[in-house]
Parts: sequence; C-alpha cells; structure tokens
Amino acid sequence: MILLVEDNADDEALTLRALKKNHIGHKVFVVRDGAEALDFLFCKGAYADRDPNELPQVTLLDLKLPKVDGLEVLRRLRSDERTEGLPVVILTSSNEERDMMDGYKFGANSYVRKPVDFNEFLEAARQLGLYWLELNKVPQGR
Repeated sequence: MILLVEDNADDEALTLRALKKNHIGHKVFVVRDGAEALDFLFCKGAYADRDPNELPQVTLLDLKLPKVDGLEVLRRLRSDERTEGLPVVILTSSNEERDMMDGYKFGANSYVRKPVDFNEFLEAARQLGLYWLELNKVPQGR
C-alpha cells in the first residue's frame, strides 16, 4: 500500500495517473491533510478500526498541508516507535532549501520535487515506484 498525503486535487490526480500509467498496481490510499494522515497512520478518528499492523510500504508526503503541515507529520511519525522506520518520501512543489534541510532533519528518507512537465513527472513516479516498492527492503514485522 502507498499512502499519498496530498491536499491539491490536481496533484493528487496527476500522481495517481502517473502511478497507474507506470503499472504500479499497489493500492494507493489518499488523505488530504496532515491531521487525516496522522489519524490514518495511528488508527485514530475515522480510522480507529484500521489494522495498525498494516502500514504503507511508502508514504508520499506533501509539505504544504492544511491542519498539520507535512514537516510536523514527519516529526510525529519519527517520534513514535510504531512509525519511526516507515519510509517517507517528501513529494512537494517546494523549491525552498530550508524545506529540504528540515525534511531530512526530521527523518525523511527522500526529498523529491514534483516536476512540472507531465512526462518528467511520469518518470519520477516510475523511479519512485521501482525503488520504494520493488528494490527497497524493510525489516520483517515492520
């Protein structure tokens, strides 16, 4: 499963289309703000019945989110033993050096700037899928 944390409907549609076009068949669960992402990952609120042992293989996290921003989501994930090792890729349109520095400081596994060109975005999605869903290995029981 892939968790996509994205508040922009156009970017969400573009990401889903790019994953599908690259034949990345993993289920993609979409949440649209940081608070919902935390509820999903920690099985609270509307997701209280979700199995806490079913964590995403990778979380694609935007930074500019309503309610709780992406860096705060990341900070909370890394401060909890249940999610501290969860692969998180910041997927953002931000070109700010500070955002990248903070992302890595708070424990992002990768920082990817969303390409503006659709074909470049397709290639970025293909490479993300190949690496995080096929090549990357995580410990058993994570």
